[in-house]
Amino acid sequence: MDLLITGGRLVDGARRDILIETGRIAAVGSVPHAGAAGVIDASGLVVMPGLVDGHRHVWQAALRGLGPDMTLPAYLDEVLGRIAPSLDAGEARLATLLGAAEALDAGITTVFDFSNVIRSAEHGDAVLDAYATAGVRAVLGHDTVPATSGLVTPAVAVHADPLRQIRLARDRGVIATMHAGGGGGQVRGLHAAGLLGPHLHLVHVNGMTPEEAELLAGTGTTVTVTPVVEATMGHGRSPWSTFAAAGGRAGLGTDVMVNAPADLFEPLRDTLRTHRMDTGTMHPAGDLLATVTSGSARAIGLGGVTGAIEPGLAADLVLLDGFAHLADDADVTGAVVTTAGVRDVHTVIVNGRVVKRDGRLTTVDLPGLRRVSAERFARFFQ
Repeated sequence: MDLLITGGRLVDGARRDILIETGRIAAVGSVPHAGAAGVIDASGLVVMPGLVDGHRHVWQAALRGLGPDMTLPAYLDEVLGRIAPSLDAGEARLATLLGAAEALDAGITTVFDFSNVIRSAEHGDAVLDAYATAGVRAVLGHDTVPATSGLVTPAVAVHADPLRQIRLARDRGVIATMHAGGGGGQVRGLHAAGLLGPHLHLVHVNGMTPEEAELLAGTGTTVTVTPVVEATMGHGRSPWSTFAAAGGRAGLGTDVMVNAPADLFEPLRDTLRTHRMDTGTMHPAGDLLATVTSGSARAIGLGGVTGAIEPGLAADLVLLDGFAHLADDADVTGAVVTTAGVRDVHTVIVNGRVVKRDGRLTTVDLPGLRRVSAERFARFFQ
């Protein structure tokens, strides 16, 4: 269905209409109101690109708050070693649906799901069904190239055999995603093997050296950092500034919900604060918005698909409430970066479909889903 958004204020401060046709942005500017099947009056609202989460274990929404003081070894043992293998396909669907719904509720229209809950073809089908039910755009990473459908793009999630799996992804024309530490020869080893490049997406890389940053930026290898989880679990300081100094632009992710919130607003502000301290400058706040929109989209291989409000791109949009008081010449983007939260997410549109309206999801009953999930997964909190 064609959709017209009128009267909204884009993050650049201008008030423009947006025409959506067959899931894509058809026009931005002064658009005639006649002919659209649906109209959203965005007067008083800020219209921005949908947020893009570059690294998330989506199913772990069901384990929210499980490990406030959990270290990485404990996480690997408890969550990946004991809990994940115990979930049947129905539980994988429920947990993934909860995670996808919470992402949409927070204005995240695209997730890169490093899925470690898929244990069988049945589990894979259950995960895809959860995405379709929620209406989220996803990149699904698994240890082989997974089957996908709808708004889901396949990726290879590197586990035990990095060289083989990265080559597999490159040969199949999909992105490979890999947890990396940096500073220990891993990046140089991948470079020596000829495996760095835009087909490779590294996550964390907290020990990244300036030399490694130059290698990654120079080869077009993409990076996503998850600063809240990295600091909470002791991975190390965010390498966002190190990568930026080399000319790179890392995207941001939420990672795990066992000890971190499900939204990108906190990682966004954490990155701004840390970068200002690292550089000793008042780096413009508004500049960071790209880190969770176009920057994250580019990092996960969707730079030509989503992440901006431009004709031809997917109509993945978020309308924010709470900023109508800003003056005409105000820095709207900076205001969003420094003060926006989940409570401000008024409307969410994915591929032209409204999935949240007036502050409530339209595709799932989120409060009910949380209750069912709490009952189903209670055994892990006892």
